[in-house]
Amino acid sequence: MVMIFTLVTAVQEKLNEIVDQIKTRREEKKEKEAEEAEKQLFHGTPVTIENFLNWKTKFDAELLEIKKKWMKEEEQAGKNKLSGRQLFETDHNLDTSDIQFLEDAGNNVEVDESLFQEMDDLELEDDEDDSDYNPADWESDLTD
Repeated sequence: MVMIFTLVTAVQEKLNEIVDQIKTRREEKKEKEAEEAEKQLFHGTPVTIENFLNWKTKFDAELLEIKKKWMKEEEQAGKNKLSGRQLFETDHNLDTSDIQFLEDAGNNVEVDESLFQEMDDLELEDDEDDSDYNPADWESDLTD
């Protein structure tokens, strides 16, 4: 009985090892297949001069079609739109429309002109009076 138990245990351990080896081989095979599939995703057609020139002509043709389509849309939109000057020349109400809009909305803005100084009161330095001033030399301002 002891001998049979020993044999059965040895066979069982050997079978477990074989099953483990089969599992690891399958996992390794799946990993290799996944790596190859990933490599295939990043591997495209090799670029040669002929392939590039063919692609370039197709790309330029597609780009030209897109530009033509865009230009047609711009022309159609441009025919219906007037420029700001044309709008102003045709409708003389536009010069007072902003003021009228603000008055209608109740946003009357009052400006207190006493808050503003006159230009004569401001002390502005003339850079032209400075003999050391050179407009081409930005460091000449830093020496003052």
